[in-house]
Amino acid sequence: MIHVIEEANRCLQCKKPMCTTGCPISTNIPTMIRLFKEGKVKDAGQMLFENNPLSVVCSLVCDHKKQCEGHCVLARRGQGIHISSIENYISNAVLDTLEVPMAPKNGKMVAVIGAGPAGITIAIEMAKKGYSVTIFDSKDKIGGVLQYGIPDFRLPKTILARYKKKLEAMGILVRPNTTIGGALVIDDLFRDGYKAIFIGTGVWRPKKLAVPGESLGNVHFAIDFLANPSAYNLGEDIAIIGAGNTAMDVARTILRSGHHNVTIYARRNKIDASEEEKDYAALDGANFEYCMKVDHITPDGPVFKKNIVDEEGNIVGESEEFYPVHADNTFIAISQGPKSKLVDTTEGLKPSKNGLLLTNEKGETTHPGIFAAGDVVLGARTVVEAVAYAKKVAESMDEYIKGLND
Repeated sequence: MIHVIEEANRCLQCKKPMCTTGCPISTNIPTMIRLFKEGKVKDAGQMLFENNPLSVVCSLVCDHKKQCEGHCVLARRGQGIHISSIENYISNAVLDTLEVPMAPKNGKMVAVIGAGPAGITIAIEMAKKGYSVTIFDSKDKIGGVLQYGIPDFRLPKTILARYKKKLEAMGILVRPNTTIGGALVIDDLFRDGYKAIFIGTGVWRPKKLAVPGESLGNVHFAIDFLANPSAYNLGEDIAIIGAGNTAMDVARTILRSGHHNVTIYARRNKIDASEEEKDYAALDGANFEYCMKVDHITPDGPVFKKNIVDEEGNIVGESEEFYPVHADNTFIAISQGPKSKLVDTTEGLKPSKNGLLLTNEKGETTHPGIFAAGDVVLGARTVVEAVAYAKKVAESMDEYIKGLND
């Protein structure tokens, strides 16, 4: 276990903090550590929440080695400061009691579609500005990918329950099990007086391999599995096609549920997941096979060809020989795209060629009054990137509503 006080004492308080430069949301890490050492944990937590409302989440799920911790000057010659542990200690300690400064109510309503990282951030930022905010989400619990796409051992779901209480304490209404684009459409929201609408619905449509056998009964999409692992009868031998963080989450979830032989198949000669997540998957017992391209899937498991890669790791060809693999179940983990209900039911809301929502740099979509951010705009990205972008979009929404002639 990391001793956070000892880690804080190692901080050099650099005049040009590279840790902050490496953070996608520019967290003022030296100030956080200084306040912590001075015993001002509440002040540190207040500062963190103001900068990043999902600080406690990001302290657990960010790829810190690529971000703050990897940029720490001490990492050049040894071990960088374990910044994430310090941030988690502070954020977790103050989340339930910190007071969020809020402007007086301005009598204007804002709708947020999707209770994922971007949606939660927008809701908090707009409520702070005095707007009455309602979040609509198709699921029964808030969090989006945090709730249904990240295993509990990486992100305890009790944290999200605490966030729901925080939202309610701020006067934010949450309408669960409500899909906009179903019984209700966006035009209904404008009709009922919402001045602006934010879309943060994420990417929940699994990307297909587009190979024969993908519809077999023992083939599953990773994102669907992570939403409810207990629904699956796994068997003994498991094949996971794809090598990103989602593949590692599936592997670790399965390995922790019982005695299974799990193998992750990567297309190239390296893993796309973070080094830390790959190491944890290996520690939990996952096997890895590299340069494997799935050709088709049979009831007995996937059949591969070997990819040929050059010195830079680029795929330049494939073998003619087939490599069949036995698997009781095969999981496909090659990213996700957005669902199309909102676009299909909203005139003037246009997607890009890959189905993501088109926006300008302010987060404005092609429909006046509708804004978007997060994975539904950028594709599957990190939580901290979604939060950072959503904060900017909140400013744009406020500017837009203030410019309306009511």
